Amino acid sequence: MSRAILFDFNGVIINDEPQHCEALTATLAEYGIPLDRDTYYREYLGFDDRECFRFTFERYGRPAGAPALAEAIERKAAHYAAEIRRAMTLVPGAADFIRAAAADGLALAIVSGALRREIDLVLDAAGLRRHFGVVVAAEDVSACKPDPQGYIRARQALGRAPEHCVVVEDSLPGLAAARSAGLRCAVLTTSHPGDRLGAADAVWPDLAGRSPSDLPWADAAA
Repeated sequence: MSRAILFDFNGVIINDEPQHCEALTATLAEYGIPLDRDTYYREYLGFDDRECFRFTFERYGRPAGAPALAEAIERKAAHYAAEIRRAMTLVPGAADFIRAAAADGLALAIVSGALRREIDLVLDAAGLRRHFGVVVAAEDVSACKPDPQGYIRARQALGRAPEHCVVVEDSLPGLAAARSAGLRCAVLTTSHPGDRLGAADAVWPDLAGRSPSDLPWADAAA
């Protein structure tokens, strides 16, 4: 059975946490709620948009029902799209790594808390869409990472056993989700310092100069 790589998106394929931070900050400002960069990286990293707004609105005593959350998500999506169209930066080595994995015959999936339209926007602009057989976006799951359902769903959709899969992540909730799904995980230090990632099977600064064969495959001896 061929192997599969399950990629997180933000901080793994595209280096867009700054744009997400700016978009969330701008959206919350429209509600009169302050957010600074340090708080974003300390408390919000790994949340999908729904959880970001639910967490914040409940903290500030605002209505956090489905209509309020849907409106806030739409506002943030517009800010994010504007930021990405202004400047888009892929994680170093990501495009070459993905193309090499596809050329080697590996099955590829994205599992992300991002909205599908945000993922589509970036994949289309980067010319990478054709390499991914499965995309599990925020709309496809009922709970964000560290809940493992996104990784479980993607692995099952690809038809691969856990020992034939590796996750590439950048966040602690993502690492926890991979672990809970029974998957090995390489983590990039694009969002957290390496000394916080001791539970990962591999820790890399980015994907530059890396090959799919460098991943911590459980079946490497097979």
